Amino acid sequence: MTNSGDATATAPDARTLDETTAEESGRNANRSTTPESEGFKSFIGGGWAERDETTPGPRAQAAYAARRRATVSAAFPGRRLIIPAGDMKQRANDTDYPFRAHSAFAHLTGWASDSEPGAVLVMDPDGDGHTATVYFRERAGRDSEEFYANPAIGEFWIGPRPSLAHVAADLQVETRGIAELEAVVDSVDTATLVLREADASITERVDHARLRYAAEAALSTNAADAPFSLEVNAEHEPDADLARVLSELRLVKDDFEVAELRAAVDATERGFAEVLAELPRITSEVRGERVIEGVFATRARLDGNDVGYASIAAAGPHATILHWTRNDGPVVPGDLVLLDAGVEMDSYYTADITRTFPVNGTFSPVQRQVYEAVLEAADAAFRIVRPGAIFREIHAAAMEVIAKRTAEWGFLPVSAEESLLPENQYHRRYMVHGTSHHLGLDVHDCAQARRSMYLDGVLEEGMVFTIEPGLYFQADDLTVPEEFRGIGVRIEDDILVTADGAENLSAGIPRTADEVEAWVRAARG
Repeated sequence: MTNSGDATATAPDARTLDETTAEESGRNANRSTTPESEGFKSFIGGGWAERDETTPGPRAQAAYAARRRATVSAAFPGRRLIIPAGDMKQRANDTDYPFRAHSAFAHLTGWASDSEPGAVLVMDPDGDGHTATVYFRERAGRDSEEFYANPAIGEFWIGPRPSLAHVAADLQVETRGIAELEAVVDSVDTATLVLREADASITERVDHARLRYAAEAALSTNAADAPFSLEVNAEHEPDADLARVLSELRLVKDDFEVAELRAAVDATERGFAEVLAELPRITSEVRGERVIEGVFATRARLDGNDVGYASIAAAGPHATILHWTRNDGPVVPGDLVLLDAGVEMDSYYTADITRTFPVNGTFSPVQRQVYEAVLEAADAAFRIVRPGAIFREIHAAAMEVIAKRTAEWGFLPVSAEESLLPENQYHRRYMVHGTSHHLGLDVHDCAQARRSMYLDGVLEEGMVFTIEPGLYFQADDLTVPEEFRGIGVRIEDDILVTADGAENLSAGIPRTADEVEAWVRAARG
């Protein structure tokens, strides 16, 4: 605990908004060969054709984003809200990971794969609502050094960047240069909320501004006899409320979101088909799993922004490892391949689909036995889905089948009914993960929603989530017969809750054992 004077005196200075970019552009300053002569600067700054300054019409998502912001505005009357897109993240030295804006920023602006690193959405209280402004680094003039000398943001290095007018017309929001965000941060008070996880630098600056404001407020009220505490501020509970609301806002998808998810599923279906078409090459390579990963990634880049998450291309015993993403093993005829992958569209909406198929086009009797048990669990879970059902009931329905089948096969020390009791759960050894998660901008969407809204939530029309039961018998699992060891099966579909039930968005990708065998054989020719 400290008093107000201490807070003002000892709070360290937060990084300015330009420091990250300056750091990036200077990572290899010791080897820079950029000319510095006045003649070069004058020559490179002129002789350019006029830019096309035509502003676009609003993008399709702009109206939807405006409605989402209105919902958030109603939840936080009188509070300034700061939602950063985030910035570039370093991979190694002067190379960065591809930029991806924070999902909440994309959801509230409609600005996704074409968004600018470092952009920030600020919602300022205005009467009964809020005024939305997007701050970002406007493109530099061709007569500036930034244009040619800054590899982090210079157009010579990364290509054209949009103007303020272009983005304002595209997103239908007010736009301002990033330099003007300094004044916003400097005027932060205790009524300001920030999405903490989106940009550590901005969060740090907001926290220090809050400390300053609290210290000045305490001094102005002559609080010498009752020094204020910073402990409540340190909990950041109001910020947690903002993250929760932004997460829960995505539980029910609007028409635009559903259309994007359908497109993501369609692209993923094409990616799966292309993987099967490459099976001869896949089985001929020492690291055939890498070929699977690469073929699918190519489709993701052609049809969308990227893969929605690291693809799991798991062959043979690797299929028993839930998050196998090394994808460096061989693909051997007679084994199963578990492919868990999804295309992320330019809007960031992603599919998440898993299919398990026999490399040679035919399930062995034991492989088919396991596969059909998993399919039975998936179908049982799907039958639960309807408006008014409870989300966790989907998992319970799948687990009843998993317990029943593993008990029948003699793998459990108790009956299926006993295993399903909360104090037992023996069957979960073979399926330790959950059956469903919400899907949307994030592959595990709405993750900061309250349990009462998520696991214990009531299903509503427009919700989209996965159903993905599995059975995994690891190669060294002595609780199962030898012929089961090394077999892993998961079947995962993307489900839309409709007015009177549910739609399996990925039903077009073969699911039954017979369909899968025919699918592989047709692809192999």
